[in-house]
Amino acid sequence: MNVGDGHGFQPARLERSGRARLEARRARRRRFLAIGGGIALAAVILFIGIAFGRALEEAPRPGGSVTQVRTIDPGTLPAVTRTVTVTTSGE
Repeated sequence: MNVGDGHGFQPARLERSGRARLEARRARRRRFLAIGGGIALAAVILFIGIAFGRALEEAPRPGGSVTQVRTIDPGTLPAVTRTVTVTTSGE
């Protein structure tokens, strides 16, 4: 007795129409994009959290010493005139 020869059970066919296949494909694509988008969003939140934690860790402690660096521009100095006499022996 062969299946589908009119005796006994008929073979089960799961044929989908073109529209149903297209909808199933779109559903899979939406699910894939949603999962991928969720993973990408989680990664962005993780990196923002790491950056924020490092910024807090590297912040100066309250009450610590403060160093200020300033550049002082020199004023105009008057010209100094000196007379220098050099004596040499005539040997």
